[in-house]
Amino acid sequence: MNPFLWKLNRLRVMGLAEIAYRVRQALQARLEQRGIGLARPGVPSDRVSSPWCAMQPTVQDSESYRAAADQILFGRFDVFALHGVELGFPPRWNRDPKTGIEAPLTFGKTLNYRDEHVVGDIKYVWEPNRHLELVTLAQAWRLTGEMKYAVGCRTLLESWFEQCPYPLGPNWTSSLEHAVRLLNWSVTWQLLDEVGSPLFAGVNGQAFRRRWLDSIYQHCHFIAGNFSKYSSANNHLFGEYMGLFIGALMWPCWRESARWLETAWAGLEEEALKQNAPDGVNREQAIWYHHEVADMMLLCGLAGKANGSEFSVAWWDRLEAMLEFIAALMDVGGKVPMIGDSDDAVMVRFSREPEFNAYRSLLATGAVLFEREDFSRKAGAFDDKSRWLLGERGALDFVYLAALPSSGPPPVGGEIAKRAFPEGGYYILGDQFDTPDEVRIVVDAGPLGYLSIAAHGHADALAFTLSAGGHEILIDPGTYAYHTQKKWRDYFRGTSAHNTVRVDGIDQSMIGGNFMWLKHARAWCEQWQSDAARDFFVGAHDGYQHLQDPVLHQRTLEFDKAARILRVADTLTCKGPHQVELFWHFSESCRVQVSGNEISALCDGRTVRFLMPGTVWLPSVVSGQETPPLGWVSRHFDEKCNSSSVTWSGQISGTTTLNTEIRLWRHDS
Repeated sequence: MNPFLWKLNRLRVMGLAEIAYRVRQALQARLEQRGIGLARPGVPSDRVSSPWCAMQPTVQDSESYRAAADQILFGRFDVFALHGVELGFPPRWNRDPKTGIEAPLTFGKTLNYRDEHVVGDIKYVWEPNRHLELVTLAQAWRLTGEMKYAVGCRTLLESWFEQCPYPLGPNWTSSLEHAVRLLNWSVTWQLLDEVGSPLFAGVNGQAFRRRWLDSIYQHCHFIAGNFSKYSSANNHLFGEYMGLFIGALMWPCWRESARWLETAWAGLEEEALKQNAPDGVNREQAIWYHHEVADMMLLCGLAGKANGSEFSVAWWDRLEAMLEFIAALMDVGGKVPMIGDSDDAVMVRFSREPEFNAYRSLLATGAVLFEREDFSRKAGAFDDKSRWLLGERGALDFVYLAALPSSGPPPVGGEIAKRAFPEGGYYILGDQFDTPDEVRIVVDAGPLGYLSIAAHGHADALAFTLSAGGHEILIDPGTYAYHTQKKWRDYFRGTSAHNTVRVDGIDQSMIGGNFMWLKHARAWCEQWQSDAARDFFVGAHDGYQHLQDPVLHQRTLEFDKAARILRVADTLTCKGPHQVELFWHFSESCRVQVSGNEISALCDGRTVRFLMPGTVWLPSVVSGQETPPLGWVSRHFDEKCNSSSVTWSGQISGTTTLNTEIRLWRHDS
């Protein structure tokens, strides 16, 4: 997008207080560029904190950690779509491994990291600089005792200090990146035996330790002066408080540390309750970010417990509610809908298990922390990440919980009883939950996103996903792109990439930039009922009320549990003619065929039939279409593959109801 237009759109979603704040930030940056107000580390004290990770857990496969660490020492890194890419050891930290562009070492705060001609794809620059690989090397040292892995940590850090001098270049631009780096440094510091590390022995070791501590001070100072406020106060702000909290807690070495800790603790307390609704839904309306914020809360909570900075009961209750939401979304196969943005980011890469599931891992850890046997059964196993966090005592507690009988009579239709999340706007229809005969339907009647820019929301009002017996049928196709590839960024978050209705070829909400929406569709639930015979939902949204002839979209979902039929009625209330498209996006594992007015989808050996009675419109199926984009799924950031998308389209004239009937199989049929 044209930089001037982006700035104009950004101003449109700011209030006067935010504009004043941004002006102050810009003035502060100019002063720092002249050397005024920069971080000046004093001599650190020898104060130490208590470790909050397990130092020697019994992991499932220690060789996988050795193998991963060896790849790093060979200079091979995994960066999004680049698997085992040769970056060298140590790598060139300011170089985008995807495009080869080397970002300049100009003053970081004034470097335009959104300009791909200057920095390349900034996500690819930042990802290795989060230093998740340091943790892998430190884990390998703990598990094998081989000094080459500890020395590898020092090599990476020393090269980073040399190539990324404060405050220059792309790695001194974003407070969130500083925060995640501090978190990974804190885990690495613990695993390397903290102040007793052999890396700190001798004159050279002490010089390395001092250089590392100086950079930690600079990171904390940077974050404390550059919080994401106002319309940007989403997961970025939460992550920044996390980084400052961890930095001040783990290294209470300077006179500013107590103030930083107090600021961060209070910020985390406030934002945990502000950014996550009482029903447990993160307000960004993006499930992966829900996971990220829950993970931040978990890690900060464990660090705080170990070091006398405990969080409130309300804070922990909110985290437990967030895990309940994850459990409710997750089908019997462990899959969670890819609603909203996702960039595959993890705070710390604790686990090397090939089938690691981040959502199940949160439930496994949460099962022990909250003594929830239902979480333990939903998680299925105590994974390596949970072992690194809670140790062998946690593993034993998990086994005990998993063996407990369910407390109280099972709720109708499945184990996780909570299926309505009114603040978040999500409703879960279906039957026989957490059994081989499960049907799980997740419908979205929530806000577009959080705050005025709704940065990570998608134009998906009244869309729903569908799985049966743990097999995905109708999906949310994911995200794919962030800062670059505008065509694909706009497609994957647009209305045509979701299982809902588009009117007159425009999105329900208006895009203003890669992480900005100018107009927000407002969705709501009008009716929700559930009993042994059926689940019933009615919702609506006003995303097309701004048209010259306003259109109100109302969607009714009725699931007949005995017949295993989902009936969908889309009512478009208007006066004049409109072009209407009804989209269905299928999992890439489904084979889709169209015959007349019927769709047959063969999904994992079973057939699902879609009928649209009462209309002469004929469906069309598309897979892997480039222009306009249609028929894609993105399971991971910057990776996409063909899937089948079906469109029913035609013209209406005045108020019209489109009926769709979806017939599902039984497990024993």
